[in-house]
Amino acid sequence: MSKIISVCIPKGGVGKTTTAVNLAASLAVAEKKTLLIDTDPFGAAAIALGYTPDKIKAGLAEIFGFSHSIKSVIHRTDLEYLDFVPANIYSINMHDKFIKYAENRSILKNSLTPVEDYYDYIILDCPPVLKGITTNALVASDTILIPIKSGHFSLEAIDTLFKYFEHIKEIANPELEIEGIVLTMYEKDSKVTKISERELKIKYSKYLLSTVIPNTSLLNESTFYGKPLCLYKIDSDGAIAYLDLASEILKNNKKERKEIV
Repeated sequence: MSKIISVCIPKGGVGKTTTAVNLAASLAVAEKKTLLIDTDPFGAAAIALGYTPDKIKAGLAEIFGFSHSIKSVIHRTDLEYLDFVPANIYSINMHDKFIKYAENRSILKNSLTPVEDYYDYIILDCPPVLKGITTNALVASDTILIPIKSGHFSLEAIDTLFKYFEHIKEIANPELEIEGIVLTMYEKDSKVTKISERELKIKYSKYLLSTVIPNTSLLNESTFYGKPLCLYKIDSDGAIAYLDLASEILKNNKKERKEIV
């Protein structure tokens, strides 16, 4: 069975898609069969992987419209162990239909059933809002990975997400857990970083992952070439950080499996 992780926070500009793409790629480098699914109508994950509209045959929009199965919309990537499902929402009309379909909060969960035994990890890149497709993602997921950039608004967004997390556990997915909180765009000596870390340790210390993602322009630069950073410059600080994040998640999940046994 796949481990399904939603990369989610109701705030833009915190490195959410960057984290989803580079974590998925790093898991693939570790030879874990991984499927990245772009649930964000904006389609940023496709851009980050070099998928222009002419290279996309179909995507999540077609799955939600019941015209395609998930197996028929899987795209291969430059990494042997990484596959990708784009959102493929290219018009206002399609966007409106997609949002309407997403009112059925179990549609994504049900659509994943045919591939759950094939992948080790399924990573869901969520839009920076709650409800709708994000609800679908959380209903389908085992855990939530929360990327956060230091700052007051990000801390407020985490509080909002945790309230919604409890709501989803109560009404639809009682098994949902927190994978962890990862600090992104990290600037070690920044006063804002120190304040944010202090607040996170007070409220959410048990969820804080030890890996931090440095603030590096290479993460943005690599998207212009349509590659995750591990394929663009694997010896860079950013690439190494995401490989470390994948390693930490793999290690934590190994412990969880032992505890269950």
